Amino acid sequence: MATGRPRPLSPHLSIWRWRVHTIVSIVHRLCGNAMAFGAVPLFVWWLAAAASGEAAYADFHALTEGTMGYVALVVAIGFSWSLFQHMSSGIRHLVMDTGAAFDIHTSKITSTAAFVSGAVLTILLWGTIFLTKGFN
Repeated sequence: MATGRPRPLSPHLSIWRWRVHTIVSIVHRLCGNAMAFGAVPLFVWWLAAAASGEAAYADFHALTEGTMGYVALVVAIGFSWSLFQHMSSGIRHLVMDTGAAFDIHTSKITSTAAFVSGAVLTILLWGTIFLTKGFN
């Protein structure tokens, strides 16, 4: 079986074909890190500002006005997508932890469903917010 070319000692990203179930697993980890290092500190800041009084909350709330308000909106939409995507792929991983859904066809379907449900839940959340509260 000698091909004249040394084989890698262990599987590496360069020899694997990227499929939807590979990407959903990587995105699951990225979304978890985005929430841990981005959304959680932001939430703690908001909570501390709300508990510290009107002046502290006014400083935090100043971020949501003007041009920065649009940036804050994009960040909020991104963090909510991250939450829903992480939750959807987490449910997929939970099912796989039971020993189910390991065949390729089912894995592709559940991976695609995780991406679709993350997007749909985000659209439903922000659609509801915009329809009931408006953009302001």
